[in-house]
Amino acid sequence: MNKQQLAAKIWESANQMRSKIEANEYKDYILGFIFYKYLSDNLLKFAKKEGCSEDDIKALSEDDAETVEYFKSNIGYFIAHNDLFSTWISLGRDFDVSNVRDALSAFSRLINPAHRKLFDGIFKTLETGLSKLGDSAASQTKAISNLLQLIKDIPMDGRQDYDVLGFIYEYLIGMFAANAGKKAGEFYTPHEVSLLMSEIVAHHLKDRNEIQIYDPTSGSGSLLINIGRCVSRQMLDANSIKYYAQELKQNTYNLTRMNLIMRGILVDNIVTRNGDTLEDDWPYFDETDPTHSYNPLYVDAVVSNPPYSQKWDSSDKESDPRYARFGLAPKSKADYAFLLHELFHLKPDGIMTIVLPHGVLFRGGEEGEIRKKLIEGNHIDAIIGLPSNIFFGTSIPTVIMVLRQRRDQTDTLIIDASKGFEKVGKNNKLRASDIKRIADTVLSRSDRPTYSRRVPREEIRSNSYNLNIPRYVDAAESAESWDIHAAMFGGIPQSEIDLLAPYWEALPGLRDTLFASLDGPYASLQVVDLKQAITEHAAVAEFNNRFATAFQGFDQLLKQRLLDQMESISIVQEETVLGDDIFRRLATVPLIDPYSAYQALDDEWGKISVDLEIIQTEGFSATRKVDPNMVIKKKDGKDHELQDGWIGRVIPFSLVQQTLLVHEYEALQKLDRQIIAIAAELEEQFEGFSEEEKDADCFNEEKDGFVATELAKEAKQLRSDSKKGETFGEESYEARIIKADDLLKAEKELKKQRKLAADALHLKTKATIEGLSDPQVYDLLERKWIHPLLAALYQQPRTEIAFLIARVTTLAEKYATTYKGVVEQMQATQQSLSALIDELTGNEFDLQGLAEFQQLLRGE
Repeated sequence: MNKQQLAAKIWESANQMRSKIEANEYKDYILGFIFYKYLSDNLLKFAKKEGCSEDDIKALSEDDAETVEYFKSNIGYFIAHNDLFSTWISLGRDFDVSNVRDALSAFSRLINPAHRKLFDGIFKTLETGLSKLGDSAASQTKAISNLLQLIKDIPMDGRQDYDVLGFIYEYLIGMFAANAGKKAGEFYTPHEVSLLMSEIVAHHLKDRNEIQIYDPTSGSGSLLINIGRCVSRQMLDANSIKYYAQELKQNTYNLTRMNLIMRGILVDNIVTRNGDTLEDDWPYFDETDPTHSYNPLYVDAVVSNPPYSQKWDSSDKESDPRYARFGLAPKSKADYAFLLHELFHLKPDGIMTIVLPHGVLFRGGEEGEIRKKLIEGNHIDAIIGLPSNIFFGTSIPTVIMVLRQRRDQTDTLIIDASKGFEKVGKNNKLRASDIKRIADTVLSRSDRPTYSRRVPREEIRSNSYNLNIPRYVDAAESAESWDIHAAMFGGIPQSEIDLLAPYWEALPGLRDTLFASLDGPYASLQVVDLKQAITEHAAVAEFNNRFATAFQGFDQLLKQRLLDQMESISIVQEETVLGDDIFRRLATVPLIDPYSAYQALDDEWGKISVDLEIIQTEGFSATRKVDPNMVIKKKDGKDHELQDGWIGRVIPFSLVQQTLLVHEYEALQKLDRQIIAIAAELEEQFEGFSEEEKDADCFNEEKDGFVATELAKEAKQLRSDSKKGETFGEESYEARIIKADDLLKAEKELKKQRKLAADALHLKTKATIEGLSDPQVYDLLERKWIHPLLAALYQQPRTEIAFLIARVTTLAEKYATTYKGVVEQMQATQQSLSALIDELTGNEFDLQGLAEFQQLLRGE
């Protein structure tokens, strides 16, 4: 199974355990065992690299002191063969929870002293929590065995080892955070926010040979890891990055260490500390040698997502060098305490990004004074307003602040990115296009109407150092206005047509084709079929041709990069390469938003990259593999995992059927259409029976369907009666019962045929995939990867033209009916009604009532 399937399966296992322990607690056990598997496999990998045979590995023992020291000095720890994850698996039914307890205890003893700070106590949560997995040793053993069977499938020997493991790790943390609310979310920064911060920081650091990065509230470590990943893409040696992390909570601190180690970062490059950042500041030193290990810690980049508006103890901190220049944050809100802590630890040419609540931009008091000094000190480089409800456990608006120790500019870039997101469940989520738009704006420091603006320091001063985003960037949608003259007398205001200026500039002559000028600043729509007039206009045709020309050869580029180089291409970097190419092609095409096109790429890339990873990890032969399609079905009140057919590992069954097995596929589709037609006819027959007729036995108690057995019984009797000479009218109850029975029997027969055909097609598809030739595989991958991406890109110009049609239609309809016309129509109706009343007759009282009604109609 691929990594997504495996991660989902582990999550499903966690859900099944919820009756015993909280999902957020269960996370610690799952991730603990994943981490232990990583350490075990990493040791085996090192052993094989050093030339150890299988017999040598089996002989690995704590009794061999020389070997133990060799492993400890190279990888930081030692695990005996009896305690390896793979050994646990091989024990089968002989495995016992005591194996885990003994192994974890041994691990604590066998850590390299130089790396004790990194590894010591890292399994404490797992060790102390094993008893929660069951009431007895037997039940604990069973629960752990089930976990091990899931985790053993995580691939650790392919080219994408750490990325696969990292994906599962991040998937689980995200799922736990999403489903456990604040309790889990408080230590987790959503991947999209982490990636945005990483892109900004990585660009600033891209030309450096050695880098130090620091997160003082590290949580799961995702911010550090993402920045390291982004920076390493532009460095010759990824091992030149040193990671510093501090975290207050023990369990979360363990996550930081596990995550950093599992990403393959050299243990010598990881420095972590479990402590209160505001109370226990670096400088860092080793207690055994304080003098020579002293490190004041000034780094190239600091990133953090600290707890929002947390209370803190500011007592006796006036002289703390972190706060002496700017002042102390209020005791009720530590936001600026974290910010100043980070700024203090920056090198002169460093950069920091921090996520904080929106209130830090405008709150007064001590925070206002700190903000003033930061602005006058020229430290605030950019402010990014994020969408609300983007973090787990809180819906408050948040901002990313970008600060530097030294800057050439004195302005502050302010971005309102609060409108760019997609809704995912209860939360909002930044899309790839949103992240790229924000990052590009920060890196180019560009002004974009309603989105971003470089604000001079003098203007911020004039606003009393209030940085509230709406003061500087107006992203609010303007309320719809109405032209009074046009509302009274008709016509479309030229000023409202002018609002579509980008379209008239890009599509010359179209405005004159659509609108005729009237007296004054008004126009009228002069075409009958607006859609046809726009889509068939020469300028629109030229616009479409221009787009097609810009993307000429793009399909060949995709084939060359994705198909010809599928086994060697850099999956991590390829989306950036293709994205840059799309931006370049669109540089000369008006109207098209390149970020929308980039989103189309990212939507498809998510699927393509999964396939590429499988092919690069397992080889090209994976394209011809099919896997059991495992589903969960209830049996005897319990969930059981059962096989339901097969599924292509890379090539979808449906694609093969629609491409290589067209005859069989269309035959199946024909049966489906026949079944649908019979179902519709049967529904029509059912609706023809009265409520009284539905009291018969052949209708169910709810009177919303037939009882097939009873219907067949009654129809059989009626057919017998018919043979004896009894006749039924075509629309009689009897004739309709017989007809319904015929339809049910025909439907049953068709469904039987369909199942046989579907089963045969399914098996034939399996055999076809397993026997695909190389050209067939390439053709199918082109259809799966490239065709949908091209279709999504070529939809861009059609979307823009559709938007224009909708806007012009709305504009024309807005003033089509005038108030004056409505009033005149009402008056004419009143007069007609009054004249009709004059013709009415009645008694004295009727006539008095009608007279009064006429006076009301005339407004008397």
